[in-house]
Amino acid sequence: MAWSEGRGETVLYDPSMLRYGVDVAELALSGVFDVETPAGTVVCRPVFDLVADLCRRYPPERVEAICGVERGQVVAAARTLWEARPVAYYAWSGVEMQTNATQIARAIGQLYALTGRFDAPGGTVLFGVAPTASVSRVDLPAEQERRPALGFHERPLGGARWQFVTTGELYRGIVEQQPYGIHGLVNFGSNLLLSHADSLQGRNALAQLDFYVHADLFMNPTAELADVVLPVASPFEREALKVGFEVSPEAQALVQLRQRVVEPRGESRSDMEIIFDLAVRLGLGSQFWEGDIEAAYRYRLGPSGVTLEALRENPGGVRTPVETRYRKYAEPVNGRTSGFNTPTRKIELYSETMLEHGYPPLPEYEEPLVSPESRPDLAEAYPLILTCAKHVLFCESQHRNLPGLRRQAREPEVEMHPSAAAERGIATGDWVRVATPLGSVRARARMNDSLAPEVVCGQHGWWQACPEIGAPGYDAFHPDGANYNLIIGDTAVDPVSGSVPHRAYVCQIYPA
Repeated sequence: MAWSEGRGETVLYDPSMLRYGVDVAELALSGVFDVETPAGTVVCRPVFDLVADLCRRYPPERVEAICGVERGQVVAAARTLWEARPVAYYAWSGVEMQTNATQIARAIGQLYALTGRFDAPGGTVLFGVAPTASVSRVDLPAEQERRPALGFHERPLGGARWQFVTTGELYRGIVEQQPYGIHGLVNFGSNLLLSHADSLQGRNALAQLDFYVHADLFMNPTAELADVVLPVASPFEREALKVGFEVSPEAQALVQLRQRVVEPRGESRSDMEIIFDLAVRLGLGSQFWEGDIEAAYRYRLGPSGVTLEALRENPGGVRTPVETRYRKYAEPVNGRTSGFNTPTRKIELYSETMLEHGYPPLPEYEEPLVSPESRPDLAEAYPLILTCAKHVLFCESQHRNLPGLRRQAREPEVEMHPSAAAERGIATGDWVRVATPLGSVRARARMNDSLAPEVVCGQHGWWQACPEIGAPGYDAFHPDGANYNLIIGDTAVDPVSGSVPHRAYVCQIYPA
């Protein structure tokens, strides 16, 4: 409902037509209104007023106190977002690897919506793409009978809603058999124990599986726990189909078949070959084109009009006539405005869905669940805030065995502010111990005066040796190793999404 200032009364909203029945210019954005109902008078406020009130509770000086960003920079950032329009935003793990990830993402989305740049020229645009046939078969009996994903009952609005699970939920399903038992795993190229939190819990869980298959390019600490390790072909040894590249309208119109450059080495096979052959062995061949990957490609390409023959004749790809349309949410569909995929078909600044599940309907700030402020019992022993950043030379936990890269980064490092290092008697290059409530690992100290004095920044993914230049490997499960995720816990997580605090934890640093 909304309040019509012209009529002095409430007006109903029709979500099927996206209309209120009055001119929207009449609708109140702020104020307090008494609404008579059969149960009595209800005092109501417009959602926009609630949002504005929430914003007033976070003036620049409070933001500075919360996150350490100087208040003048907060004001300057706000002015830039408004005055420099159009702007686009792209947020990823920097804001998502913490316990308030969902509300942070909602707040960013609301700010972006209020500047009017969503799906608009110069903003974050949902590009068109060549039409393809879906290979998802939701009509299969197995799909219809599938149990809810792990974590669904605890976090029904999280990843489990779309059949995704967190590793913490997977590990508990294996060890505790709750809410149901997990007995087997086929893992394609994910070095879980170096890339996800609580490596010891993960190692214990994977070791308890009845059967574990790992497909990868190289052996790694996660693969070593598998019953069977399948060698996988590299991108240079296999074909792959890509319809649309999301970086621009021109790239999105491209359909490309990446052709193999060399024959696969040894017994290695592509992920796709492994999956299709496994499906055939399990009696699911009719759903996997009887194991014929080329037939699957032709099926997927069908609506686009692009053929495999054309793609093979044009290794650089074939461009399709894809139109870039803006503000697609405002386009008419069957006589009505399309809107958004929400209960009201509008942008919902105030989420009834969140409220119904016990979450704040507006994106409230919550202190990280493991921080010196939220956990004063840990603050004396672990006064520093621990975050991490991906090393730009390496791909996650790979490639530290390549001499050309390892020469530029021989050892794991942890970045500290010089004042924090001086307080602890630490100098550049010293071996230090990074300790959290879960354990400790070692790294070399590196000074970075752009960090806040109470913040330190680690690196994940260290385990490989590089014998060619005499660079050592590191035990992924020992305190003298350098596995960052050995010391990150996954019990305190985002209550909606289950996001783990890889970038917002507590620690102490001392000389090793």
